[in-house]
Amino acid sequence: MPTPAVSFEFFPPKSLKGSFRLWDAMRTLAPLGPEWVSVTYGAGGSTRKLTREAVEALGSAFDLRVAGHLTCVDATKAETLEVAEGFRRAGVTDIVALRGDPPEGQDGFTAHPEGFASSVELVGALAERGFTVRVGAYPDGHPEAGSLDDDVAFLKRKVEAGAAEAVTQFFFDADTFLRFRDRCAAAGIDAPIVPGLLPVEDWTKTRKFADSCGAVIPADLAAGFERAAATGHADLFAVAQATELADALTEEGVEHVHFYTLNRPELTHDVCTALGLVSKPAALARVA
Repeated sequence: MPTPAVSFEFFPPKSLKGSFRLWDAMRTLAPLGPEWVSVTYGAGGSTRKLTREAVEALGSAFDLRVAGHLTCVDATKAETLEVAEGFRRAGVTDIVALRGDPPEGQDGFTAHPEGFASSVELVGALAERGFTVRVGAYPDGHPEAGSLDDDVAFLKRKVEAGAAEAVTQFFFDADTFLRFRDRCAAAGIDAPIVPGLLPVEDWTKTRKFADSCGAVIPADLAAGFERAAATGHADLFAVAQATELADALTEEGVEHVHFYTLNRPELTHDVCTALGLVSKPAALARVA
């Protein structure tokens, strides 16, 4: 079975301790030779400056392609595009463009009066400026979408606006992704759709996160995680589950898998090793 290409998502540090954790995560995972890595953008643009700083630091220190996340929330078009141009000045021309979650305390997304009304508008503006744009996709359906067909139609609009690739929200059933991929192909979406996987480090937090973003957890999988946690084998079960899921996807022709690392690299590294990836020390060529 071919070894898939991989990419990794990190979030920007908010403290000195967090900075060391991000650096350690990069030193652990960069040698695996990811296609690219990305740095997230907090709800309501709350980590705008931190994201830019992390993107600049990682881009200059590691011999890797880095993508910065960018959202439409709580900013004018000019402010949003200035963040993008800041990425460009740092040598980063890859952007993960998202509508973004509303600021804390707000029930739903409200566009800034002078901002982008949707991720479609943001994608179009970035693509016109020569950025390589990736977007989100939702195999279990976005919580705010009327139906999965509506979700697919919206993804098609983002691709038509200039998105080069879509990366999915995490999911737990290979068939969920494969059915979604088929729907996208039937709708005429020709951009690559990369499955996003979350190696589960904390089952309780993952369940809450899945509930909030609409990711469906199969009952037998939930029972398995509960048993593993009770017997002290949570990490082993998590690695086995994520590896099995990735294997099932590659058997169906998936060539690239994206990992949500939560800045904790150990489980992701173990899964990648199980998939056959081998560390390449040269990937750390720029690191002192």
